[in-house]
Amino acid sequence: MSKFITKQIEFVGMAAYQAIERFGFAIRLFWDSFYWLFVGRRYKQRVRFHQIVEQVRVNCFDALLIVLALSFVVGMMLAIQLIYALTEFGAESEVLRAIAKSVTREFSPLITGVIVAGRSGAAIAARIGSQVVSQEIDALKVMGIVPVRYLVLPPLLGLMVAMPLLVICADFMSILGGAVFAVGRLDMSIMAYMVESLNILLVNDIMQGLIKSVAFGIIIALVGATMGFHVTGGAEGVGKATTSAVVTSIAFIVLVDMIASYFLTQ
Repeated sequence: MSKFITKQIEFVGMAAYQAIERFGFAIRLFWDSFYWLFVGRRYKQRVRFHQIVEQVRVNCFDALLIVLALSFVVGMMLAIQLIYALTEFGAESEVLRAIAKSVTREFSPLITGVIVAGRSGAAIAARIGSQVVSQEIDALKVMGIVPVRYLVLPPLLGLMVAMPLLVICADFMSILGGAVFAVGRLDMSIMAYMVESLNILLVNDIMQGLIKSVAFGIIIALVGATMGFHVTGGAEGVGKATTSAVVTSIAFIVLVDMIASYFLTQ
């Protein structure tokens, strides 16, 4: 019995040590990325503009269709649930305000973050992990190329730009989805619904979602890169890293979303 308890304590200790070590590694990646962003030109290691544009395309435009579709469905789902709940209090007219505020502050950045984590987070981890396994990282160092500047900085900047763009599109589609279901109960046109929603929204409502989206983009890039750099065990290790990158990214996104929601609503 004592041996079993000892093994469990050792397992928890190793897991905690590994988590702290990888968290520190992610912070170092973030620091090194922006260090090479500003001083890279001096050492002939500057990031190419077309690399960032390519990452914006991959992470934004390639994910746009699924983000729009799911945002529309979520907006409609919110309308269904809110109308059902508020009807009991005779406050159906507040559905419009509730949908507009909730999607811009909370649901759009959260849903977008989960989708992008599943797509881009896994892709970043797989790309870096496969290069670690095939020793391409060592080859980059031999050629004088800094791996962080080449592999981490472009997707990090790309996600920081792409996430707010996706969230703005998701906001519009979520409100439109709510309008499609709610206009019949509110006896108003879709155009009037959309105009009224925009009139209700404050700059702070939209900025909350955009701030969260930038934070989510940083999380997705750093978690994916961290998992990729720690790949061991060949192709099987790459598969485990991609799975861990998605799960860990989503967990941190939900945690950061809760913390940000608390402080941004004070």
